[in-house]
Amino acid sequence: MLIEGIFAATTTPFYADERVYFRKLEANMARYSRSLLAGMLVLGSTGEAIMLDDAESRDVLRVAAEATAPEKVLIAGVGRESVSATVALAESAAVFQYDAVLVRSPSYYASQLSVAAILNYFRSVADRSPLPVLLYNIPKCVPYQISIEVIAELAEHPNIIGIKDSSGSVDRIRETVAATAHTLRRTVAVTSIFEAVTSRMLNRLTLPDGTFVSSNQLAGGVALASAPPAATIKTRSREVGFQVVSGSGSALLESLQAGASGAILAFASCAPQACQEVYLAWKDHDLALAEDKQRRIAEPDKRISGALGPPGVKYACDFNGYYGGRARSPLPWVSGQEKAEIESLLAQIRN
Repeated sequence: MLIEGIFAATTTPFYADERVYFRKLEANMARYSRSLLAGMLVLGSTGEAIMLDDAESRDVLRVAAEATAPEKVLIAGVGRESVSATVALAESAAVFQYDAVLVRSPSYYASQLSVAAILNYFRSVADRSPLPVLLYNIPKCVPYQISIEVIAELAEHPNIIGIKDSSGSVDRIRETVAATAHTLRRTVAVTSIFEAVTSRMLNRLTLPDGTFVSSNQLAGGVALASAPPAATIKTRSREVGFQVVSGSGSALLESLQAGASGAILAFASCAPQACQEVYLAWKDHDLALAEDKQRRIAEPDKRISGALGPPGVKYACDFNGYYGGRARSPLPWVSGQEKAEIESLLAQIRN
């Protein structure tokens, strides 16, 4: 699976009584689908995944997928404390046609999680996951970092395709890219303009009885008992290595320059266009414009995403026309002073 470009780490909307507000989730995902984002992460840290039980998590994954345009890459946050629980949620994500899963390190028994235990956890999940696995390094929420050496070992697994590094360290991004540069190369399907081909795009080539119809069959005029799909997908092949994506909006440009293939950003959930502009300017080799766009989001990202966390991001979503609402207890709500600060930071970043 190609993980390239800017992804929004989406929020999970709640009613005032803390039930999941599915209609607002649908509205947010539909609006992200109209943006230039490469895709969305559902149930990451910004999505308060740790606050949801398994039934709620499955419902959120299902509703989000149903509301998302087929061409957007969908990543499901499925990390749990045990291998079996993580794999079970990954299996649900596969049923809902997600494209990859993001797996954080377990943390409750941190003092007993040796290097060997961490290697075994991720390898066991990857062995059994029906979807490609992205590692998730987030040291501010887990009491340790996944070491570069461990990442390099895990990168050799055929079903571990990359890592989201939310350490905020560009040096770590650079070191991870270097340490995994010569690992397994994978051939992935891409569109004619080299964008990712998603599970839901391929589903367009599936008949109601579940039979897959290849583009060759369609082109060859094979007789079908049912009406054919509305459209075919012209695909190309592309080789990719271990894909490193950043989780820091304030270090986005530096991370891209250090070899990251993209970023999964909390700030992109409230300001997707502003984050996308940094990436597009960098892709166009317009460094001056990319630096200008990066300066525009650096401080707002540090304060809103980094310092205030999900409550701050949710209020920023409200301010910018998405639905944020309150975070689930015990996370606090933003104060009146913090709301004014967020509004000031986003005054020139309306998306």
